[in-house]
Amino acid sequence: MHSNNLTDSQFPPGTLYVVATPIGNLDDITLRALACLKIVDCIAAEDTRHSRSLLQHYGIATPLLAVHEHNEREAATGLIARLQAGERIALITDAGTPAISDPGARLVDAVRSAGLPVIPLPGACAAIAALSVSGLLGSSFHFEGFLPGKTGARQERLEQLALLPSQVVLYEAPHRIVDTLHELAQAFGDSRQILIARELTKRFEQTVRLPLAQACAWIEASPDHQRGEFVLVLAAAEALMPDALSAEAARLMDLLLPELPPKRAAAIAAAATGSNKKALYDYGLQAKAKP
Repeated sequence: MHSNNLTDSQFPPGTLYVVATPIGNLDDITLRALACLKIVDCIAAEDTRHSRSLLQHYGIATPLLAVHEHNEREAATGLIARLQAGERIALITDAGTPAISDPGARLVDAVRSAGLPVIPLPGACAAIAALSVSGLLGSSFHFEGFLPGKTGARQERLEQLALLPSQVVLYEAPHRIVDTLHELAQAFGDSRQILIARELTKRFEQTVRLPLAQACAWIEASPDHQRGEFVLVLAAAEALMPDALSAEAARLMDLLLPELPPKRAAAIAAAATGSNKKALYDYGLQAKAKP
């Protein structure tokens, strides 16, 4: 264990340090992160082979220990014992900030539950990087990360996200990006603005912003557009105006919703009043979402 007065004041012993690492460009690491990775007794890494390349680039020889989604709970026991003995431990993932759509949250929770300190060392985060260049206005955003894998759960979640009055940030893998954009267009509507950011900070980095209808065409226009890791930023939903539906239609929906799912209630109300079925359905989803 490294120990001197200066080190102890900057990096107290018996502490877990959650350290953000580059998401692509290796220069996107802070001086404080480098100092921490050099001084800690051990680095808990999602993939030791991947992280070793970063450490070798900066001449860091600190021992690595694999801590990933399959062994996180078990590894926590040993790491807590080391922290209780006064060691310093850094937690990193393959790229970006640990515990943000990456392993780490279970370890952090276990360390906190043991009454031990956890200190963040902020840095690269793909979601924030994409938001900063989106130009989409709004005072808040919802970070969703990856969508559910199963079709039913995925569709249901997209319908919920489409109604949020905040920007929505998603992560997506290259093999799913085409299908996901089509699903987004169906759930959010063709006119909703989306920023597509791929390979952020890397050699072939690319960001485009366009309506979802055009986004589907853009992604299919070239195989190159489908390569890399993606961050998607969707514009916030516009609030449903009070006069978007007639009072009669709204009253009928209010009567039907306690007994029927929004889709069925909207179909009945549309047939009875002649109102737009999509507007009725959105009204139903918003009503169901209210506490």
